Amino acid sequence: MLGGVLLAQLISYGVWTSQVRASHLELVDRVSRNLTYSIASTARFFISLPIEYRHLVLDQLRKMGGTRFFVSINDHRIPVQDIDDTQEKHLVVDNVASIMRQEMNVERVWVQFSEPTTLRVLNSETLALDLPPRWAQSLFLDPLSPPVMVVQMQLEKDTWLYIATLLPVPGFLQKGSWLDADKLVFLALMLIVVIAMSLVGIRWMTRPLADIARAAEDFGRDIDHPPLLEQGPSEVIATARAFNHMQERIRRYLAERERLFSAISHDLKTPITRLRLRAELLDDDLQRERFSKDLEELDLMVKGALQYVKDTDIHENTETVHVPDLLDSLLTDLQQQGREVQLLGDFEPLQAKPLALKRCLTNLIDNALFYGGSADISMCSTDLQWLVQVRDRGPGIPEEQIDLVFEPYVRLEPSRNRHTGGSGLGLGIARSLARAHGGDLMLQNHREGGLEVTLILPRILPVDITGA
Repeated sequence: MLGGVLLAQLISYGVWTSQVRASHLELVDRVSRNLTYSIASTARFFISLPIEYRHLVLDQLRKMGGTRFFVSINDHRIPVQDIDDTQEKHLVVDNVASIMRQEMNVERVWVQFSEPTTLRVLNSETLALDLPPRWAQSLFLDPLSPPVMVVQMQLEKDTWLYIATLLPVPGFLQKGSWLDADKLVFLALMLIVVIAMSLVGIRWMTRPLADIARAAEDFGRDIDHPPLLEQGPSEVIATARAFNHMQERIRRYLAERERLFSAISHDLKTPITRLRLRAELLDDDLQRERFSKDLEELDLMVKGALQYVKDTDIHENTETVHVPDLLDSLLTDLQQQGREVQLLGDFEPLQAKPLALKRCLTNLIDNALFYGGSADISMCSTDLQWLVQVRDRGPGIPEEQIDLVFEPYVRLEPSRNRHTGGSGLGLGIARSLARAHGGDLMLQNHREGGLEVTLILPRILPVDITGA
């Protein structure tokens, strides 16, 4: 937008400058033509005088203070140190030369411009500045010092008419940059005003969009986030209304899911229990053992599904958590059982939901102990994130199966026995808990062997997460 406003200002300034330039050239053209007719009239007057009276009239005019023209009759053409060429100068020279040739019926007219300080007059080629002040006072306009136009033409052999005058156009040949300091200041002030007003308008229009973006970010952490205010431009109102409807539908869906799993838990426990009792009455020991094994596996699947829903549905406030204190009892129990679990390095306090974080880390530690036999827990941080890493010494995971292990009931352990291979829900639950904090879970094979799991948590959690 800044570029667009600046471009618009430059274009408008360019159009205005070209119009001023055209108006200036039109003024120069008109004034130079009128002045040339006056010069021609003055030249005709002096030509009409008898030769012996010309100098007398000139002397009398100089003693009286002269006129707007400085006129002299010389015996040769006085050299003039001409100024640089400009469009205005060419326009004046062409006008004066063409009109003088037409009015005076002469073949050639010399039209030049001289700076006042280098202007020479009379046969002696004296500097005009050295003449008595009254003689050439019409040629000097302090402090502007505009260039003096000199018109010379040959009347007879050894007789040259010399006429010098100022062009009555302010700043006739004044040189200036297209964007001088004053113009730049004016342009900058206008640009600042336009940008300031635009920013206020844009801020008013985009603030509801920022609210929608924050609500969408917080919605993944807090399903009960307050609905958005439906205000702002019509498109934003429609978007906020659609977002609120979506949130309400998802909230109802999750409530129905929770009721569904509660019903499943209640309804399946009774028939499973009856089937287990009936299995005990079977006479065939082999059939009884197989039947009981299937019922046990079915019971574990139901409990695993209910656990998945329960562990990923967290309702607690965010607090300052110190990881060693959080895992103290768990690590003590594991070390007493002879399991290799250790904390490496220093751990700084972080902001998280304590029970959810503990469940997440417990699943990661159990997974490392089961597949790798040990668990090394360390922590590092950046300006934006906390990184809690859990590494084991096991065989790792094939690269093509890293994303697959997050799926429910997926186990890389070849055994079908759930007592030895787990339920396949641990990593999925851990990632769901990490994402509920606004973070994520990443898996990679360590270069020295084993699997390294990195729990990523943001340093600054949204305020609304505290109500999740």
